[in-house]
Amino acid sequence: MDFKKLLAYQKSFELAMSIFEISKSFPKEETYSLTDQIRRSSRSVSANISEAYRKRVYPKHFISKLTDADAENSETNTWLEFALACQYISSENYSKFSEQGKEIGKLINYMINNPEKFGVKVEQ
Repeated sequence: MDFKKLLAYQKSFELAMSIFEISKSFPKEETYSLTDQIRRSSRSVSANISEAYRKRVYPKHFISKLTDADAENSETNTWLEFALACQYISSENYSKFSEQGKEIGKLINYMINNPEKFGVKVEQ
């Protein structure tokens, strides 16, 4: 199986692209701060999931990369809160993106807690 078939990867990629699209409307003065940060953290979720999948022959590396993905997912939610507070996104979009982030977090945590289901050889 390819990492692109992982539900966590697909959903995190979809959220990152939605954030990219909506962040195009952020003010110019946010280009090197909020806009850059939210795009980087949202994209990093998918990147870390793909890296974790490639490292699944090393159980500790697999879990470490997934915890990085989970941390980036949480960071993305923080940037979404700032975007909402600055009125760059609507409360509806914030709620939608936040719910997507929670679902992604649950999927990542499932992978962390069940590595053997993703081809990781877990020592007994």
